[in-house]
Amino acid sequence: MKLPQGRGYLAIPGPSVMPDRVLTAMHRPAPNIYQGDLVKLFESMLPDLCAVARTEHNVATYIANGHGMWEAALMNTLSRGDRVVCLTTGMFGGGWAAVARRLGLIVDEIDFGRNDTIDPEQLIYHLRTDTDRKIRAVLVTHVDTATSVRNDIKAVRDAIDATGHEAALMVDCIASLGCDRFEMDAWGVDVTLAASQKGLMTPPGMGFIFFNDVADQMRETADLVTPYWDWRPRINPDKFYEYFGGTPPTHHLYGLREALTMIVHEEGIEHVWARHQRLAEAYWAAFDVWGQGGPLRMNIADGALRSHAVTALTLEAPLGTALRDWVEENTGVTLGIGLGMAPMGDPSWHGYFRVGHMGHVNAHMVLGVVGAIDAALKSLGIPHGDGAVEAATKVIAAP
Repeated sequence: MKLPQGRGYLAIPGPSVMPDRVLTAMHRPAPNIYQGDLVKLFESMLPDLCAVARTEHNVATYIANGHGMWEAALMNTLSRGDRVVCLTTGMFGGGWAAVARRLGLIVDEIDFGRNDTIDPEQLIYHLRTDTDRKIRAVLVTHVDTATSVRNDIKAVRDAIDATGHEAALMVDCIASLGCDRFEMDAWGVDVTLAASQKGLMTPPGMGFIFFNDVADQMRETADLVTPYWDWRPRINPDKFYEYFGGTPPTHHLYGLREALTMIVHEEGIEHVWARHQRLAEAYWAAFDVWGQGGPLRMNIADGALRSHAVTALTLEAPLGTALRDWVEENTGVTLGIGLGMAPMGDPSWHGYFRVGHMGHVNAHMVLGVVGAIDAALKSLGIPHGDGAVEAATKVIAAP
């Protein structure tokens, strides 16, 4: 018997589940975009966005997804022919490098594979070979959504500083902001990019660039910048309706205001991070038990290197796709497809899947997904260890 009726659950790594409060806040007539309540609401959001990113510097807001933020970060700081280093630990790090090449930048890509984190010593070696200081920036993804690795951003900054190099540090926090601990100012990050649809619990369509004075000084000579992507008008607009280069994303703003109230003013960012860690550990406890009696494996073996927002997993092909299909068709839970681990036309692609646990997520959501996967393993006859649900509940029950 198939039992997917009722409210489905989206356990993919973005777009994430949106709170009812966010949806309700968006359910209203179109507002005046020239003056009044919407302008005040937007102004109230900017300090809260900076609080989530842990910065006292600037934030520019765009109508765009994370791919647009890749471009915005590069176009406001660099010129054609500039050289950058991209530290790649998955599909999305490689995607940012590809965008940089398309913009006419020279990219030194250091690829650390799909199962490991960045080695700061390799970055130190690479920067020390740059004796004429041609490298302008180091690009790194905090959490690569495809592989679920969580990179040590402070270690990257320390590596840059150890060489005395002046390269700016740019960090993609699209998957991690509001989920994994991130300290922009304390870790010495010059540019941070994020988007609305993951930890910020708002529909896709808004992107954010946080930048300090070092990055803004780079804007003085950047010849890639265009009128739409320019961050200067977005931090000092003469009129609100000019801020977004046209009509603002009105209903997104209402939703984001509510989400930031929940994150910053009610739960608090420290508890948000702690909640994500505990819930991720509950999933990992279940995955570990299942893996002891079968082929299921987490992509990142070391728990200290895993994101608290998403976990990438592997099964023998085609069992990953079979499990995802069974869970969705029979329980109403949607798991994420594998990305970047194998070409989609390759049969081995069907051995990968991902579980998103970001944003609006709590204990019963996690335990429901664990139970659904446990049922799928049993129904499909996939070998697995017993006791995963109990292992997850022990993590939830711990003081």
